[in-house]
Amino acid sequence: MSNHALSTAGRFPVRRKRPNRPAVDNASRFVASAEWGPVQSNLADFYREMGDIFTVPLRPHNRWGGFKILREVWFSHLETTRRRAVLLVDEAQEMSPAVLCELRLLASARFDSQPLLCVVLAGDARLIEKLRREELIPLGSRIRTRLATEHASRDELLACLNHLLAGAGNASLMTPQLRQTLCDHAAGNYRIMTTLAAELLAAAAQRDLAQLDEKLYLDVFAQPEMPKPRRAAAGR
Repeated sequence: MSNHALSTAGRFPVRRKRPNRPAVDNASRFVASAEWGPVQSNLADFYREMGDIFTVPLRPHNRWGGFKILREVWFSHLETTRRRAVLLVDEAQEMSPAVLCELRLLASARFDSQPLLCVVLAGDARLIEKLRREELIPLGSRIRTRLATEHASRDELLACLNHLLAGAGNASLMTPQLRQTLCDHAAGNYRIMTTLAAELLAAAAQRDLAQLDEKLYLDVFAQPEMPKPRRAAAGR
């Protein structure tokens, strides 16, 4: 959590990414966002983390008190800013059913007619399977939007790579041919593409190259030559 910073929104500060991003002064236009982890924690750890994120004093052994205080804070924030706080949970497939159920009960009030917290669950295909469990059916039925991402197309990968290069301040760092090659070998996965690019960038830095091209790609990722088997000595 050391890479996170505190940013004030409404009446409570929350952890948010990109600490160098400028804060929005107009609270009525600001949506507080927070990340939570580790997601494999039990209920006591869950309340500890919620108290740390939303800067409210919670006692893990007093579950009822923590439940009440968190809802009061979220409701007050909603009344003040007219915006719900957003909690982003990464690797949500690792969450225990008990914590997921507790989060469902916490996040709404007045017989589910008033959501107090917007929760974004991000995970892999195991999350979809977990939500089919009997004890999690009430949670699954309350999910308003589902986004299942598939393999990225070549054009999508190329657009992402161009955006990253432009954001880094050197849009011409890679030749167009190398960009196409990276997209072709990324298997539709953004992480694979950026990992390949990072390896090329490290190799280019060692060689003091001003631009990355296909020749560098072949040098870095060329298949090592297999040693030729020695021929058996001719019999006498």
